[in-house]
Amino acid sequence: MNTEISALANHPVIIGGGAAGLMTALQLAPEPVVLLSKAPLGAEASSLWAQGGLAAAMGDDDDPALHLADTIAAGAGLCDESVARRIVHAAPAAVEHLAKLGVAFDRRPDGGWRLGLEAAHSRNRIVHATGDGTGREIMRALIAAVRRCPSIMLLEGVEARSLIVEDNSIRGVLAANAQGPFVIDTARVVLATGGIGGLFLESTNPSGCYGQGLALAARAGAKLSDLEFVQFHPTAFDGPSRPMPLLTEAVRGDGAILIDDTGQRFMADQPGVELAPRDIVARAVWRRRAEGHRVFLDARKHPGAEFAKRYPVVSAFCKMAGIDPATDPIPVRPAVHYHMGGIAVDGEGRSSVDGLWACGEVSRTGLHGANRLASNSLMEAIVCAQWVAGSVKGASCSPPKARVAISPAPAPASDPSAVRPILSQGLGVLRDRLGIERAIRGLYPNARGRSASSDPALVGLMIAVAAWRREESRGGHYRTDFPDALPSAVPSFISLADAVDIARGIIETESLCAGSA
Repeated sequence: MNTEISALANHPVIIGGGAAGLMTALQLAPEPVVLLSKAPLGAEASSLWAQGGLAAAMGDDDDPALHLADTIAAGAGLCDESVARRIVHAAPAAVEHLAKLGVAFDRRPDGGWRLGLEAAHSRNRIVHATGDGTGREIMRALIAAVRRCPSIMLLEGVEARSLIVEDNSIRGVLAANAQGPFVIDTARVVLATGGIGGLFLESTNPSGCYGQGLALAARAGAKLSDLEFVQFHPTAFDGPSRPMPLLTEAVRGDGAILIDDTGQRFMADQPGVELAPRDIVARAVWRRRAEGHRVFLDARKHPGAEFAKRYPVVSAFCKMAGIDPATDPIPVRPAVHYHMGGIAVDGEGRSSVDGLWACGEVSRTGLHGANRLASNSLMEAIVCAQWVAGSVKGASCSPPKARVAISPAPAPASDPSAVRPILSQGLGVLRDRLGIERAIRGLYPNARGRSASSDPALVGLMIAVAAWRREESRGGHYRTDFPDALPSAVPSFISLADAVDIARGIIETESLCAGSA
């Protein structure tokens, strides 16, 4: 291993084996690059599970300007319009690039794109592959391309434990595998580690996605943004499996409706009905369940008998549960699905730490605002990977200055199990001050330690503090004690030091109040 690692010194290091990381590595070719994946490629990537597809203005009746308008509307006032415009205009070319890499997108008999409709889109613009297996097909093609690429050194079973930073500049990565810890010297690191769903009890994300990239960036001193905005998908399969299987929004785009256990279509009087923005639908389902009802997705009429053909992945897990979607309503509930917040980056994916970039769900580009428009996430990862790679290539390639010698100490592998019940109770679909403060008190001790739960607790604490500070309801952040949106939307920014100071203040204030009572 020592010989291998010394040969990798001073090359860019990409951390994460999902669509964002794989595409960034491919775009960097032929420059040698090191790609770290904690698990075998595809095993723990949310990209693999993506059913919906990629949003891109590919239809004759569509235009990037319409896609932009839908994105801005869904983002509830927090999208960066210039960033969003640039990304949606690049989306059609990104789809074509994926097709050239071998992704077998669904086509009409005449060879044109078969485009689906999802919530809050004004046009059919969702590009699918194998029905509801888009993520799996994209990952298949990208993994094959990465394994063929001679300039990519793939290290599977390797986890990044911390970033080595001096004078606000990246100097290396402290990583670990089954043989122990080791250091890769580098001045360029790309974080592409995915989301935070694994921090919650009920999520559609792989359990191994619990904010590792956010912890790495925060401990390195990077600024994070909009962490309070967590998207709950309204139609996760309501069964015992964890992570929770997802019923793609495309099923509702095909005409399926939401009903409760009395048969009432409770979204019927809402603007957009079942295809309203996800935050609205998720809150409606959550409230219906809080009233003591079960909620179902009813696809018996639409798509009806075509269900298994159109949605083979969903049909398969429904069948395992003894449900035939063509004849039976499917039980659903909201579950954590996507994180709109992340590492604050510029238009090229650069963070506030020199030599540190972020791409995909771990980043906050400004595209999604407070509420991601359906199927904009895979598209963002693919589009932004090209820009991140270009920026990494253009950065200084000279060997970094000699850093202070580090003797790697075995760092504990992270375990989010202690964090999940705390975040699930305090940072759910509906939030309030008392619940958020309980979460902060529960997370603070572990976040300040160096145990296996420390990094997950740190990320959870930063999310909770950001939610505590935002005294309004907007998109994926809904406060029952502040149910209205403020007149103007302002992005939030937070550092590790800020989060710790604010949390300490909340805890000390409570202690003083308790002492004087």
